[in-house]
Amino acid sequence: MDFERFKRTHAPTDSQDTFQLENSYTLDVAVDGTIMAKVGSMIAYTGDLSFTGKASAEGGIRGFLKQAATNEGTPIMAVEGHGHVYLADHQKKVQILELGPDDSVSVNGEDVLAFESGLSYEIDTIDSLAGAFAGGLTNVYLEGPGRLAITTHGDPLVVEPPVSTDPSATVAWSGTTPAVEVNKNLSDMIGQESGERFQMNFTGGDGFVVVQPYEER
Repeated sequence: MDFERFKRTHAPTDSQDTFQLENSYTLDVAVDGTIMAKVGSMIAYTGDLSFTGKASAEGGIRGFLKQAATNEGTPIMAVEGHGHVYLADHQKKVQILELGPDDSVSVNGEDVLAFESGLSYEIDTIDSLAGAFAGGLTNVYLEGPGRLAITTHGDPLVVEPPVSTDPSATVAWSGTTPAVEVNKNLSDMIGQESGERFQMNFTGGDGFVVVQPYEER
């Protein structure tokens, strides 16, 4: 492939859409003010932008995620100014969600890539999963309207409740709330406990659950 063809094939899309996929793994955010993004996700940017870490609950983002030193959740940064920022996270696939005024979603804190600053949100920890994750599972509850980008290892599967999922493979859910149970019947043949012993049980006929073909560790 010659240089000019290579440049044309892989050049960024000329668009002013706030959130746009450049490919399956790269998010292009047109910044005109402030957006929030996962720390370490910036791979390139153009224009006049500044990046401010917001890892602490005492920072400008009210209680967003726990300190990275605890290995729980993921710190974020405010991207401010005017320009384009390109975001990616370890070659995970990027999914863009458009939340309406009455829409809400809970996302595993590790799988939040970016969101518009106008979204309202709060943080919660599922302490009943402390046996599977140190300190429990940190998730972010976001309410629209606004855009949100999440990441998945591979192509996600979106299922409707009732359904039971592996917490390590559960990315997000909406319109339903999980109950965590321990299935004592699931154990390895050699006597060790299987990770699938912990289950998130989603009930009700509304909503959806997003799982990925990968177990976070």
